Amino acid sequence: MAKMTLEELRKLRDSKKTDLRKREADGKEIQVIVGMGTCGIAAGAKASLDAFLTALDEKKLADGVLVRQTGCMGLCHSEPTVEVVVPGMPTVIYGKVDAAIAREIVEKHLIGRSLLENLILDRPAADIIGGN
Repeated sequence: MAKMTLEELRKLRDSKKTDLRKREADGKEIQVIVGMGTCGIAAGAKASLDAFLTALDEKKLADGVLVRQTGCMGLCHSEPTVEVVVPGMPTVIYGKVDAAIAREIVEKHLIGRSLLENLILDRPAADIIGGN
């Protein structure tokens, strides 16, 4: 293994701190939950996840949005699937979320606060029971 300089170690430390801060849940009410079960990964969920992370960084939203992974949501026919939780809006699950749609979700749902009705697959049971 090659030796790293002190400056390279500092850059690596700062990079890892930034990555860890993105994973912290404290103070983050908005959530993007990407289905990363076997079916989701096979359908391209990793590219979708990466697109969310990139778009949130570009829009300076990374510190306010929790992006996390989950297993299969049971909607294998529509993978990659993504659940979006925004306070004051219905929780929804979007289907067939590729990188372009991930960027659209960030722009229209997270920033613009409008649902992408044509892409909604499901509304989780808690949302239906709550009457939203």
